[in-house]
Amino acid sequence: MKISWYNRLYVGEKAKKKRYRIIQGIRKGKPGLDIYVITPASNGNNILDIFPAAEIISPFYKEKEFFILGIASDYWEAMEVAGRVIHDLYRKTEGFNLSDFLKSDR
Repeated sequence: MKISWYNRLYVGEKAKKKRYRIIQGIRKGKPGLDIYVITPASNGNNILDIFPAAEIISPFYKEKEFFILGIASDYWEAMEVAGRVIHDLYRKTEGFNLSDFLKSDR
């Protein structure tokens, strides 16, 4: 599994306190319980996906690449972080084209 990180990573309020530990846990394949990641959608029908971090390290995703846009300490915080991403996306692009949004931040 290959993981790359958004250079302006979105982090939930509770996750801020343990940001370094969460990132290192994901990198080492031991993310801890109740940690969630926000990624671009894996299909063309959605904008974002929210995964439990423990799920992305499972053998099923071994060959998949992940681009992590945000991290959160629980599911509800992940929903809030995803909402912030969508808000910034719309504000910056006046639409919902995530690839344009990500290109504009480089």
